[in-house]
Amino acid sequence: MTRYVFILGGVVSSLGKGIASAAIGSLLQARGYKVRMRKMDPYLNIDPGTMSPYQHGEVFVTEDGAETDLDLGHYERFTGVPCHRTDSVSGGKIYYNVLMKERRGEYLGATVQAIPHVTDEIKRFIESDLTNEDFVLYEIGGTVGDIEGTLFLEAIRQFAITSGRDDCLFLHLTLLPYIPTAGELKTKPTQHSVKQLLETGIQPDILLCRSQMMLSDSERRKIGLFCNIAPEDVIIALDADSIYKIPLQYHEEGLDRQILKHFDMLETAPAPDLTKWKSIIDTISAWEHETTIAVVGKYCGLPDAYKSLNEALFHAGIAHKTKVRVKWIESDTLETMTPEQIDRAFAGIQGILVPGGFGSRGVEGKMIAERYAREKKIPFFGICLGMQTAVIEAARNLLGIKDANSTEFTKNGTPVVALMTEWEQDGKKQVRTEKTDVGGTMRLGAYPCRLKPGTLASKLYDGAETIYERHRHRYEVSMPVARQLEEKGLIISGISPDGLLPEIVELKDHPFFIAVQFHPEFKSRAFESHPIFKGFIAAALKQTTLI
Repeated sequence: MTRYVFILGGVVSSLGKGIASAAIGSLLQARGYKVRMRKMDPYLNIDPGTMSPYQHGEVFVTEDGAETDLDLGHYERFTGVPCHRTDSVSGGKIYYNVLMKERRGEYLGATVQAIPHVTDEIKRFIESDLTNEDFVLYEIGGTVGDIEGTLFLEAIRQFAITSGRDDCLFLHLTLLPYIPTAGELKTKPTQHSVKQLLETGIQPDILLCRSQMMLSDSERRKIGLFCNIAPEDVIIALDADSIYKIPLQYHEEGLDRQILKHFDMLETAPAPDLTKWKSIIDTISAWEHETTIAVVGKYCGLPDAYKSLNEALFHAGIAHKTKVRVKWIESDTLETMTPEQIDRAFAGIQGILVPGGFGSRGVEGKMIAERYAREKKIPFFGICLGMQTAVIEAARNLLGIKDANSTEFTKNGTPVVALMTEWEQDGKKQVRTEKTDVGGTMRLGAYPCRLKPGTLASKLYDGAETIYERHRHRYEVSMPVARQLEEKGLIISGISPDGLLPEIVELKDHPFFIAVQFHPEFKSRAFESHPIFKGFIAAALKQTTLI
């Protein structure tokens, strides 16, 4: 029997509904239950694929090739359960589906309305593609009161009635601000948020209150009284210095207990096994080593643009009991620096990572960093655009092709990287041109890659012949140029099964120099660090001992 948990937010945005949802999923999982995590975003984009990182942060890519909200990354990292394209929907996608049905005549001449047609489409999403999950958790983006989210709230209200109120739980995440001049927490914002939620017809079952400090018993009773819930269903969510402490904090506050109690499952529920979470906390509470990695990117002003990347570095640090410090360097700033200034920019670092991105801004700075890592023998890791720029840099400075470039940036020069026009996906040929729509048209999701025996890549993946990694790109390195570079020591160590697409390149006679076309950060977990990230941090640690 499936139970449904709806997670809503109020008062202000950015309270951490994604982390809260992931932590709740992990707690239920720790008790032996099968969980499924889903996200409903009310915005009108079809998906976040065309949204600026400065607007939306990272675009997370699922195994089956959906461009989704970054919160799905949290779900996967906390539970280890892969999300699917059916686990994410936007308001734009809902409206698109409704309008397409209207065009096909599926509504049989009815006047198409917000209720019931849009709300029915949302409810279809809620029930779609479920198997035998014990719990399905639905995070609803935005905050109560947002115009875009109104129909989503109405849909879940209706769903709870038709499916059975006892099988549904509404959890409301709010803020308890602390006013220093008054010296107290203020409960009124939470009260007003719940009042607004009640106006939609939804009574929250549990309140999860973000706060800088613990609630007193009297404050807990006050909130419960004014919000129509028992005091024990008012759960404090204290600020934490690590997101990986949150599952244990929630458990100590009794959140999983109250969820199970709501569903009348507490008496029969297995005790939670939180060993792996305690192990992580033990590690991060007493790091044995420390290293510093320079991340040379285009969106360093917004860390959420590199959320999975940052977490993958942290996971590799856990694997080596090493505190990984990240020095963020905007790639375009390197373009105006003197050699002496570049030396100072990279002083004290033990590794250089160049992540993905789109557009021409800062690409020359990426290549400056890549050349620096190559010539100074500093451990290097390039991802997606970071691989493409590493190959362009090598073509310019090792092959002497001074005008080497990508057709993404210029139509002039020698195209070392060019637009992909054809590739296979799910057994079907995908064809793209420069005039193809931008949204949803990239090479997306997991694809196989054959590893060359005896290479660094093969060693990192424990001798595997074929790996599967997630992609998000529309430009690809030229195979003929890549073959020429092999004579200069930049070898192709990973390739598509058809032999047409370079997937991994690495440099011989270098402590650690590897670049990949895919995004390995999407598959890293706190309990299982990705092998390339783990190898990269190991190489950085060796560098630390040499300094």
